[in-house]
Amino acid sequence: MKTLLNQLYAREPLSRQSAYETLSRIGNGKAGDMEIAAVVSAINMRPAVLSEIQGFRDAMLELAKPIDLRGQETIDIVGTGGDGKNTFNISTLSSMVVAGAGYKVTKHGSYGVSSSVGSSDVLLALGYEFTNDENVLMKSLDKAGICFFHAPLFHPAMKNVAPVRKSLKVRSFFNLLGPLLNPARPRYQLFGTYNREVSRIYDYILQDELSREYNIVHALDGYDEISLTGAASVRSRERQRLLHPADFGLDQLTPESLHGGETAEEGKAIFLSVLEGKATPAQRNVVCANAGLAIHTIKPETSLQDCVAEAAESIDAGKALGVLQRLVA
Repeated sequence: MKTLLNQLYAREPLSRQSAYETLSRIGNGKAGDMEIAAVVSAINMRPAVLSEIQGFRDAMLELAKPIDLRGQETIDIVGTGGDGKNTFNISTLSSMVVAGAGYKVTKHGSYGVSSSVGSSDVLLALGYEFTNDENVLMKSLDKAGICFFHAPLFHPAMKNVAPVRKSLKVRSFFNLLGPLLNPARPRYQLFGTYNREVSRIYDYILQDELSREYNIVHALDGYDEISLTGAASVRSRERQRLLHPADFGLDQLTPESLHGGETAEEGKAIFLSVLEGKATPAQRNVVCANAGLAIHTIKPETSLQDCVAEAAESIDAGKALGVLQRLVA
């Protein structure tokens, strides 16, 4: 570990193999909290490195509990977090809306670390019980159109890291890894990243996974999702483009209109207000934009604005709310 730390403190990148071995050691409980904190802090001092993210991901997926979707094609909508914007749970809400529109969703998420309320925090407040029982999850996918993978139950390595991440309360390379670690390896995925360099790294990694289709989003003003507060860079396997609020058929929003709650109960209140049709226009529209882009990821031949309309109908017809009700039932 001393040699590794000296290398990191010298800002020398780890090879993919070295990164794999480092996280395998952490994941297998062979590193103490002080060592883990030192590794996290050292890596935080410089930009993300492709070889390191690849190696860390290799180790995490090797240690993860796998899920067999039995041939079903699903989508995940997930961001890195760590953008410091403290928005409400847009990606989790978008997942409910997409499921309400008739598409299968396998959502991967966890507790908030660098923000107040993560997807697991709000689902727990809504009465959802976490599980990694494959039969229960597949039943949920069948009945509700969605199932939720609470990351700590699928990535045992995280239990060794969680106390350190919680105490540091800053984004780390684990924020970068999270969206790449869905144990079901869904056919489709809408990623959100907090900077363009991370988007580029994701794109490089995913280009080799020909069985998957994806869009990678980074809002130019720093959000790890479509924020409608300005333009967003969107990468797919085929192209890179800038999307503006008008491309979604929606008005531009202010950052203040996207602010989330400081507690899980406040997050729950916003969550329900969106699904019950009682939210502010800004809250509703930003969810429809992200859900619309997710649907567009599944069927790119359909116009983006038509996909946004599908998302809106999912909310207006009560379908998205029905998804939540069946999920927690």
